[in-house]
Amino acid sequence: MSDQYSSLIRWQAPAIYRILDANLDRAREGLRIIEEWCRFGLNSAPMANECKQMRQELASLHSKELREWRDTPGDPGTDLTHPGEEHRSSVQQLLQANLCRVEEALRVLEEYGKLYKPEMGAACKQMRYRVYTIESNLLASRRHQQLMRSQLYLITSNSERLFATVEAALQGGLTILQYREKAADDGERLSHAHKLRQLCHHYGALFIMNDRVDLALAVDADGVHLGQQDVPIALARQLLGPQRLIGRSTTNPDEMQRAISEGADYIGVGPVYETPTKAGKSAAGTEYVEYAAENSPIPWFAIGGIDSNNLNEVLSAGAQRVSVVRAIMQAEQPTLVTQYFLSELTRMETLRRLETNFPQSYV
Repeated sequence: MSDQYSSLIRWQAPAIYRILDANLDRAREGLRIIEEWCRFGLNSAPMANECKQMRQELASLHSKELREWRDTPGDPGTDLTHPGEEHRSSVQQLLQANLCRVEEALRVLEEYGKLYKPEMGAACKQMRYRVYTIESNLLASRRHQQLMRSQLYLITSNSERLFATVEAALQGGLTILQYREKAADDGERLSHAHKLRQLCHHYGALFIMNDRVDLALAVDADGVHLGQQDVPIALARQLLGPQRLIGRSTTNPDEMQRAISEGADYIGVGPVYETPTKAGKSAAGTEYVEYAAENSPIPWFAIGGIDSNNLNEVLSAGAQRVSVVRAIMQAEQPTLVTQYFLSELTRMETLRRLETNFPQSYV
């Protein structure tokens, strides 16, 4: 390093030290916020520990030399704010904001650290990649947790009131939607999928694309649902990555076991009853529902001709989650129908818990 260059760096050192100090604080604060959710929200010791390890590594880089140059009263940035920083609409938004904060701070530390100590720049570069991994794991965890909580799964059908019906169902508490449209061209499907994904994410629901892995990627869907004749689950996983959900339709125990062994995140079990949605396919009946209740280790949704008239029969057979099409898509009041389904599902879940936790004489 030339004497002239060294002199220039020394002259700029106070500003560089202040930049490093501020971003070390920023990165550690953001990591602590993420760590708390991993610990208390997800009960994930490995993810919480990874955040803690990075905080401690940053603390070891936060030397007394850097802290001594802190000048909070003289910092013009303390009064800078943005309306988006004053409100968080969900835990997901809170986490995303802090992940971005940590990633940006680490990039600043990487670049300015090269002027201070090259090993700091190298350490912060590697740490940034570790945060990217945490971000991916958090996203995958959120989707899987929401899938586990979801009891009612709506699959769309062709309708002039598509968006109004879907939004009404979302207002009724729907938490997972699959866009299924066999007749439209790809341009229309793409346009509809974009709008439906935005609606779902506005209400905090999962958005699943039927059949098409390419369209799922194009609209940043939460996952894809595959039929028996669609691409293999392994290929879909390779294209979609580990963060997105993959579902598979099954009609019998063999198909169920194969879908599980191939890595499906959830399965459809049916059709329980004959339905025009699956014209020409014979009903699997409630016997297959009973089999799934006893043997499926992953979430499953009973599907096929389920409506308010036969819902309790399906629930009595062991279903804890159901998927519907016409019952909501053709309903005059989709919000009320959605709320009815969810109330019945919740009621049955409560009864099961009572039967499990108390002697029969108390139920």
